[in-house]
Amino acid sequence: MHIAITGAAGFLGQRLVHQLLDRGALDGTAIRRLTLIDQAEPPAIEREGVEIRCLALDISSPGALDPVLEARPDVIYHLAAVVSSAAEADLDLGMRVNFDATRALLEGCRAQGLSATRLVMASSVAAYGGDLPEVLDDIAALHPQNSYGAQKAMSELLVNDYSRRGLVDGLVLRLPTIVIRPGRPNAAASSFASSILREPLNGEEAVCPVPTDLDLFVMSPAKVVEALIHGAEVPGEALGPFRAFMLPGITVSVAEMLEALREAAGEEALALVRHEPDARIAAIVGSWPARFTNERARRLGFQSDKNFREIVEAFLDERA
Repeated sequence: MHIAITGAAGFLGQRLVHQLLDRGALDGTAIRRLTLIDQAEPPAIEREGVEIRCLALDISSPGALDPVLEARPDVIYHLAAVVSSAAEADLDLGMRVNFDATRALLEGCRAQGLSATRLVMASSVAAYGGDLPEVLDDIAALHPQNSYGAQKAMSELLVNDYSRRGLVDGLVLRLPTIVIRPGRPNAAASSFASSILREPLNGEEAVCPVPTDLDLFVMSPAKVVEALIHGAEVPGEALGPFRAFMLPGITVSVAEMLEALREAAGEEALALVRHEPDARIAAIVGSWPARFTNERARRLGFQSDKNFREIVEAFLDERA
């Protein structure tokens, strides 16, 4: 089996690569080839019996992915994206990477006749917004309130239409806010959700830019990677006519997240969090819904974290 991954140098891409290699197979078929793609060349990795190519490509450039698609991958994970605040700050950049590159990828699949290739695209809770019910299901209309969400929503429609036409075997997974991300804060509006836990747990200060009564829909990195792998294995006939849905996260308030921090590391860690309101970030994140039924995802075998304490404990175990 040949698997190609865009955004392979990112933290999710790297976790996905290592998990796939540890499994050794996908849907019962041995993984023999990995093509890892990012703007900067992904870290080199070796595994006996697997051909691994690491490519530095600007996927928004015309024809950039043609050599990859000519090799006819069995599965494509499309994780590459310009994140929320960056896409809001630079419309042209967001459109080029989040939408135009997705269309180019789909057109490349069409040109190569990759109708049987499973394309798993990562979308986002940011595709939702506006005046929404308290609890959403998978048929809720998308009314994104920022450019990142709009670009993801447009890409979702393309993946569905190309799948409807039999040009690719697509699946869109809308990701909850991912916590606790490793590394340093990035340009995502939701970056604070990890930093208000990660930095204090490392003995560093962090800033909370949103009200503590804000609810978020969250999922751990480990569960997201499990979902991505499972998404390549779900039979196409089980997906139905509309191939986009929200992954099953859990709802937690910022106050509950901070309480989990206190329980894990004490008052000293909690005191490292400064509350500095940022109306821009609060407006973006506050437009995202925080409650979903996720019945469809669960029927298809996708799983959520049990509770937020489990997410914090998983981070501490990885750090140890």
